Order: sequence, then structure tokens, then C-alpha cells
Amino acid sequence: MRQKSQTRQTGAAKAIKDIRRATRKQYSAEEKIRIVLDGLRGEEHIEAETDDAE
Repeated sequence: MRQKSQTRQTGAAKAIKDIRRATRKQYSAEEKIRIVLDGLRGEEHIEAETDDAE
């Protein structure tokens, strides 16, 4: 029989993910629409939008 792979995270890795999740930029609905429309127009790359948020 095969054993299931371990998916448990260490305490440090879990803490880091929790902090990143809590401090992630929250985009409003209008901002999300603007980002998508800008991407469709080809005015900017999506990476440039996400870099501005940090």
C-alpha cells in the first residue's frame, strides 16, 4: 500500500502564509474591472499593476 504524502506545513511556513494572506492588497470591484480592461487593451502588463500595490 502506498502512504499518503505529507501536506502538513511547518509552523514557520504556516505563519508566513498567514501573514501574507492577512496583509495582501484588497482590490475593490472597480479596481478589478479597471485592471482587466487595461489588460485587454494591452496598455500595461498585469505584473506592473501588482507591483504598484506593494
